[in-house]
Amino acid sequence: MIKGVLFDMDGVIVDSEEFIRNAAILMFKELGLTAQHEDFFEFIGAGEDRFLGGVAEKYNFTFDIPSGKVRTYEIYSELIKNNLKPLPGVHSFIKKCRDKGLKIAMATSADRTKMESNLIEIGISEDTFDAVVTALDVSRQKPFPDIYLKAASLIGEEARDCLVVEDAINGVNAAKTAGAKCLGLTTSFSKEQLYKADWFADNLSKAEDEVLNW
Repeated sequence: MIKGVLFDMDGVIVDSEEFIRNAAILMFKELGLTAQHEDFFEFIGAGEDRFLGGVAEKYNFTFDIPSGKVRTYEIYSELIKNNLKPLPGVHSFIKKCRDKGLKIAMATSADRTKMESNLIEIGISEDTFDAVVTALDVSRQKPFPDIYLKAASLIGEEARDCLVVEDAINGVNAAKTAGAKCLGLTTSFSKEQLYKADWFADNLSKAEDEVLNW
């Protein structure tokens, strides 16, 4: 029986992928590297260290990840002002979870800085969730299962009794390796690319009732 729901953030709660890509491109441009949007796709959902570091590796570009990440977040926070909105169905789906007595957690590969910026911008309190896990709380990022195993543990449940809501290939792989059921949202990748998920929807407003009834 389902006992908890573990939410990814980017592409699930907010549509922020384009903003973080643009911020990263601008950051790299300041350093003298011209990166393209498609350079980032394979690293979506793997955390900002890999998101930025992987692109730098592609170009054999010498890059200091900590300082580059700080600058990327500075640019990102400016880009999202008055532009970031919750994805369709977020509030109603969270309410459905609560009405069913389910525990909920956020498990994001982003750093806390980005998570806080996103939640503030869309008007959702961190207290909405029973637990929050960020990239800084685990040593291995998605596609490793660590973040979902930790999130399940923090809400006092086993991952096998939880639904993970994901939009990225790396995230779906992490969810399934953790032993959880997975709802794959096609906000960033196609259904075919997220084929390991148990259910699929365009966004949370389109999710079938059965994803919370097993």
